[in-house]
Amino acid sequence: MSAVRDGIKPRTFVFEDDGLIPNSVLPLVLYRDAIDTLTADPERTIEDVFSGNGWGGLWRNGIYDYQHYHSTVHEVLGVARGHALVLFGGERGTAIQLSAGDVAILPAGTGHKCLFASHNFRAIGAYPPGSEMHVTLPTYDNHRKALQQIPSVPQPATDPVGGANGPLVALWRQHSNANSRSRAGS
Repeated sequence: MSAVRDGIKPRTFVFEDDGLIPNSVLPLVLYRDAIDTLTADPERTIEDVFSGNGWGGLWRNGIYDYQHYHSTVHEVLGVARGHALVLFGGERGTAIQLSAGDVAILPAGTGHKCLFASHNFRAIGAYPPGSEMHVTLPTYDNHRKALQQIPSVPQPATDPVGGANGPLVALWRQHSNANSRSRAGS
């Protein structure tokens, strides 16, 4: 029996570069109640889903309470327990409530910080293969460097929840192609 729920629908959010947080032309993808966390070990359940779809570098923790991003890698966050209000996209971004079973996939450069978390909040993070994760703080110098790094971060071959047939790969390819066409037409 699969821990991934049937019929998950992606919600997408695109955030503008604010001068400190570069964000991405690719959308943050949010799956609500995507993974069954009513198990004896919901952390392990989410880890198994992510690793089974080729995402690694797994960790268990909360989400940092300061604004940061990753300019060298995409990141997936799955909520195993509790709930949190997370600000995505920088200080002028969007606050999104995440609850057990929710999954957020952040393209490289997407700002995020936890505004509030329940006492039992536990997130599982993972990354596609091939890149090393670094926490990047929002400074002008880091922003300048990130603008050079982010375009070279490869798109993942699989969706961390849906695998090779999950919506992430097609969504990001579609956004990349649309962005390439708009730059070519400029």
